[in-house]
Amino acid sequence: MADDQELGITASKEHDTGEWYAEVVQKAELASYAPEGMSGFIITRPRGYGLWEQIQAALDRRFKQTGVQNTYFPLLIPESYLEREKEIVDGFDPEVAWVETAGTETLEERLAVRPTSESIIAPYLARWIRSHRDLPIRINQWGSVVRWEATETKPFFRTKEFLWQEGHTAHADADEAWAETLQRLEQYEAVYEDVLAIPVLRGAKPEHDKFPGAVRTTTVEALMPDGKSVQGATSHYLGTGFAEAFDIRYTDAQEDEQVAHTTSWGLSWRAVGAVIMTHSDDQGLVVPPAIAPEQVVIVPIYNDATKPAVIEAAESVRGRLADGGVRVHLDDRDERNPGFKFNEWELKGVPLRLELGPQEVEAGVVTAVHRPDGRREELAVDSIEADVAAALDVVHETLLSAATTRLEQNIRAADDRASILGTLGQHGGYVRTPWCGAVACETAIKEEIAASIVAVPLEADPIGPDDECGVCGAAADQTAYFARTY
Repeated sequence: MADDQELGITASKEHDTGEWYAEVVQKAELASYAPEGMSGFIITRPRGYGLWEQIQAALDRRFKQTGVQNTYFPLLIPESYLEREKEIVDGFDPEVAWVETAGTETLEERLAVRPTSESIIAPYLARWIRSHRDLPIRINQWGSVVRWEATETKPFFRTKEFLWQEGHTAHADADEAWAETLQRLEQYEAVYEDVLAIPVLRGAKPEHDKFPGAVRTTTVEALMPDGKSVQGATSHYLGTGFAEAFDIRYTDAQEDEQVAHTTSWGLSWRAVGAVIMTHSDDQGLVVPPAIAPEQVVIVPIYNDATKPAVIEAAESVRGRLADGGVRVHLDDRDERNPGFKFNEWELKGVPLRLELGPQEVEAGVVTAVHRPDGRREELAVDSIEADVAAALDVVHETLLSAATTRLEQNIRAADDRASILGTLGQHGGYVRTPWCGAVACETAIKEEIAASIVAVPLEADPIGPDDECGVCGAAADQTAYFARTY
């Protein structure tokens, strides 16, 4: 574990990714590890939670613009509720944490700490829905879930408790529910690209890797610089299975009883981990401006004689930017020199640094330094609001362009087992290959190189009648994207 008191990042992102990531998380003051005995849990510090808040705001706004209302359900779910949907129980049983006592009393029924909330939300949808006039219903909750995973944990990427949102909808027919599923997937894709500056591979999960009880699970996958894939968000068309299990029915316009079609969809703070891993470097954290706790930091440079004029000018710039909605901080600490401040704010990932000294004051400019590429430019104080907005846009586009190039260069085709294994072993990234649909073919690859099928095409698949499975050589009926994963 990195010493969070030691300044600067000591590990290499390229050569020691795990230790590097742990250092960035701690030294950029994003999170700390939970007390001994609570392996897999983290303490989210204000700067880390600030990243999540900005993601939450961007997504919540999009949800509300498309008819979603927020709600909140209990953290604990009665065991009898969880068991009403057998596939949910089978899918999550190894990871469920149970509450069996309260104070000194043994509970009459065990309560599950929610691993997901379909089994408590669905019964209440059944109560609230009576007529086709009640449909569609769209609700979402922001909260946390607990999944007691035995696998190695990593802050934000994989923790036993994590923050997320889960949306749930009910519809009159399959077409409307499927359209809802795709709409949420498109919103996730937009947030990743427009807010997080991360392009994604959009697709569906193979049949054997669907959400328990789903008819179809769709996904956005984000490629990390080490060649591994992160499941960025998922959106599930649940068909009528949950509605049948929980009696979600409605009367149609002809007064006939029908079973509703439902969906669920979620994005977790794994998105925070994806941002850290994608954009940050050996100097520390790098985050896109849209989610940065401070988008701009002003570092005044002065001596005793010039301090009053420089601080006055810096305060004016800070006030104007703040009034314009920019999250801006003026670092006027006397006990730290400018060089220390530069390094500290680079470590903490502030997208734009404004340097302001006597010469800038006299010229009516500030020197802007972009993170992460160090680009320097002079911005006129008279147009500081517009110029800073443009500079922040450039930072976003720089990050997005680099990530897009990485994704495009790391989707490779392979048509036989040796090529699949060789490409994954040498390059990582996504390997596209024809697939027969047999789980055994995925297992064969996973046993040799710990890679799995992360997605299959969502739209029309260009598989031809003569295509053969890249693993076993049998006739292929779809395309599979293999990758190693977090």
